[in-house]
Amino acid sequence: MAVSDGGPVFIKAIDGSGEFKDKHYIVGVLRDAIKEVGHEKVVQVITNNANVMKSARALIEVADTRFASVVIMLKRLKLIKRCLQAMVISEQWASYREDDVGKAQKVKEMILSDLWWNRVDYILEFTAPIYDMIRVADTDKPCLHLVYEMWDSMIEKVKVTIYQHEGFEDDEYSSFWSVVYDILIDCWTKNCTPLHCLAHSLNPRYYSTEWLSENSKRIPPHQDHEKCLNRFFEDVNILNVVKSEFAAFSEGRFPSPAVLTDRNKMAPARAEDLVYVHSNLQLLSRRNAEYINRDTKM
Repeated sequence: MAVSDGGPVFIKAIDGSGEFKDKHYIVGVLRDAIKEVGHEKVVQVITNNANVMKSARALIEVADTRFASVVIMLKRLKLIKRCLQAMVISEQWASYREDDVGKAQKVKEMILSDLWWNRVDYILEFTAPIYDMIRVADTDKPCLHLVYEMWDSMIEKVKVTIYQHEGFEDDEYSSFWSVVYDILIDCWTKNCTPLHCLAHSLNPRYYSTEWLSENSKRIPPHQDHEKCLNRFFEDVNILNVVKSEFAAFSEGRFPSPAVLTDRNKMAPARAEDLVYVHSNLQLLSRRNAEYINRDTKM
């Protein structure tokens, strides 16, 4: 993407499948993009903070992010638990006086506390479904059609973990779960678009008997109350046609696993064209007054 005083514009997507994505590859991609735009027009290049991006040295400044950083740090602490405990009971730790002695003692008490480590275990346990979902979504693999169901499953897994830890039955009230649930729903509300729901609805996997039988709470997408079609198609006549087509689609129920692999025939070039059009239409829509004033803006 390129951003100027006139606003952002999507330039292109690059199919990197089959490429070894080291710093040399990244530098080549960025160099080609800069040449395409014109080097005299480029004042800054912004990427994420992955190691390969840092190695490419195409940045003015590296910004810190909070991508699951707390969970990653706790995972690391648990991995080296014995080493940490050996460190704080060593003579070198006891004789260290250059830093705050009070902080050093507090760290020692925490590292040697079973209660503190139990809390770490609990945090990692109930955040594991959230962390795993983020990891799946933060890859180059297409997952738009999986996001809607992943959120549902993730929220249920977090609840089960918290309720088991607190010893509650499923229908009992947990104040901690209530707080966590509100945070998750708030995040989902901010990030969810009708596109996630529609992609979920058109995925044959979620109509299959095999998937539905794995959990008694699961229902096929056409029985879900999310009105994604209404949000996509405002024209009543078009909406009626779409609903009719969707009814015919959903009644098939796709019992055969082979159907899951037979439907997707989208080649990289076709996908790039669709992403180009979709992204720029979204960017252009933000310049309209309707984007700010309409209640159903995407």
